[in-house]
Amino acid sequence: MLGLGAATRIYVATGATDMRLGFCGLHGLVRERLECDPTNGHLYLFANKRRDRMKILYFDGSSLWVCARRLERGRLCWPEAEVGRLQLSREEFALLLGGIDLRETRKRKWYRRAIGEEPQSSRKGA
Repeated sequence: MLGLGAATRIYVATGATDMRLGFCGLHGLVRERLECDPTNGHLYLFANKRRDRMKILYFDGSSLWVCARRLERGRLCWPEAEVGRLQLSREEFALLLGGIDLRETRKRKWYRRAIGEEPQSSRKGA
């Protein structure tokens, strides 16, 4: 399915989105509401008001993808933020898809190299 690279970011559009929107409508929302470039290879997540439907917009370098999910029962625990978008880690994305309420989880201190930072290949001895 989606071959996500290490530098792929995951953005959630807070608030409700009209699920009738297709490629062009979601592309426009990413540009206008989220103020991002929809062709940058990041994931953009949208949900409806009832939180039982979700769409993901993704550009793989040659084509635009819209992936849709409709829950038969239950609701997504959609994150909220003051601004129109927020960024999720890969782990938070997996929890969201798995039906876990991110507000009920607790982040622990954890080392994570910044995106784009080069790993230290060798350390100089003393």
